[in-house]
Parts: sequence; structure tokens; C-alpha cells
Amino acid sequence: MVTLSDAYAASRKALTQAGLADADFDARVLVELVTGLDYYGAMGAPLSEEQENALISLTLKRAEHYPLQYLCGSWDFFDFTLNIGPGVLIPRGDTEIVCEQAIKAVKAAATENFAPEVIDLCSGSGAIAIALARAVPVAAVTAVELSHEAQKYLRKNVAALAPTIHIIEADVFHWQTELAKNSVDVIVSNPPYLAPGEVATLAPELCFEPKMAFEAPGDALSFYRHIATAYRAALKPGGMLVFEIGSEQAQAVCDILAAAQYTDPTVTLDYAGLPRAVSARRCVDC
Repeated sequence: MVTLSDAYAASRKALTQAGLADADFDARVLVELVTGLDYYGAMGAPLSEEQENALISLTLKRAEHYPLQYLCGSWDFFDFTLNIGPGVLIPRGDTEIVCEQAIKAVKAAATENFAPEVIDLCSGSGAIAIALARAVPVAAVTAVELSHEAQKYLRKNVAALAPTIHIIEADVFHWQTELAKNSVDVIVSNPPYLAPGEVATLAPELCFEPKMAFEAPGDALSFYRHIATAYRAALKPGGMLVFEIGSEQAQAVCDILAAAQYTDPTVTLDYAGLPRAVSARRCVDC
């Protein structure tokens, strides 16, 4: 008889041999996924042959660096759980830092009788938009996403978690023409911020995620330049723009914002102490 503990040990060994840094965690997640049991509370529970075979299959796939989050089909983010899978960017803990800054900005704009207009550009799974809508229910949140594959998850997540969100299928490089001047209180975005070809030099798991969610066209800063300038007119004077950034991009993004006449730039560090969010305000008098 193969127990849950036995199955975990075999999975952990295979993942360790495959060079996965978090083999212990990954093996426990896979065992719990297959059995529906809490590992620590059911170590001696027997596995059926079907469960054992399913775990072997999942372990082999994870050993090939296929993302754990895709294998699970869902992942926790902030205070909720998102449906995810191939074709959508996996939500990461660092993006919670961006949400926190954006939520502060939206709360500052909201009053009992006023619903601030909020836009999440490059929305992906809807992680940021949903966090905002749940934290500030009065806000009118719009999620903008171009990818058809990502939209499948976006629509499913919004329907389950924050159905008031308005979803737009659009290219961020053109959609600004649809917005009225001085109509938006907060714009937030976690845009692609890697240079073309850079993904191939990073963790192998990233190769399974959609390339368009990582790689910016032309150069790594192209989305920041476009959003800061082309969407500026849509922001109300004093409106806030919040970006997620690469850990070495803080100064470059702050320079872009300064050139586009934003004020009060603020850089926020992530859990590892690295720059992860930049926020700035549209100049009130210009």
C-alpha cells in the first residue's frame, strides 16, 4: 500500500533530482492536489492506483519545469484564488505590492457619493483589477486585455470574484483614443517589461507562459513610455498612474514619468527589498 507520505517522498525525490529549488513545496502541493487531503493531517492515508498514477504524471511534467500553477489550474493571490492555465501570465506575490499602492490611490479618490474611474491595462488574469474592485467596491473598474487566451481566464475570474468589472478587448497601444480627456482617476498596469529575447535567459518555467505577457516590443520600456504619454490626457489632473516594474527599471521609469510631466514619483520595494512599483501623479497645473 502506498501512503500519502510515501507518494510525497517519491515525488520530492524526483523533483529534487530534476533540479527544482522548491521540490519539498511542489511535491506537497501535487500530493494534496491529487488526493484532496491535507498532507500534514493525512500522511498515513492510502492512495488509490488512480491517484498514484495521476501523481506520477504530474510529477514528471513538473520535473520538466512546467509551471506548478498551471498544473493546479488555480493559484492564490491577495485574498482570493484565481483560475489560471496556459495562455495567461501566472500571478506573482510581487504584484500584490502594486495592488496595495493602487488600492491606496483608489481609496483616496473614492467618497461615499463618488465612484472613481479605474483602468487596469494589460490585465491578464484580472489579478490587479479584481483586487481593486474587491478592496474598493464603489470604484468603476475596467480591465483591458488583448490576448484571447488570457481573456478566457480574465472573464472567468471576474464573473466569480468581481462581476462589476468591465472587460475590454483592446490593444493598449491604441485604446487611449477611446478615452475622454480628464475622465480617469487611477490607471494601473503590470505591462510586459522584458526586452525581446530576455525571457530565454531566465527561469525555464517562463518559457511556458505567454511570450506577449513578458516581452515588450522594441525595448523593455516601450509600454511605460506609451502609457505615460498617450494616457496622460485621460487622467484627471492629480490622477494617479501606478506601474509594476522590473527590479532594475525604477530610475528609467521615473525619468519617463518626469519627462511626461508627472509629479511625486514614489518607488515601492517588494518582499525581497527590490524596486517593484512606481507611482506618480499627473501634474495638476499642466
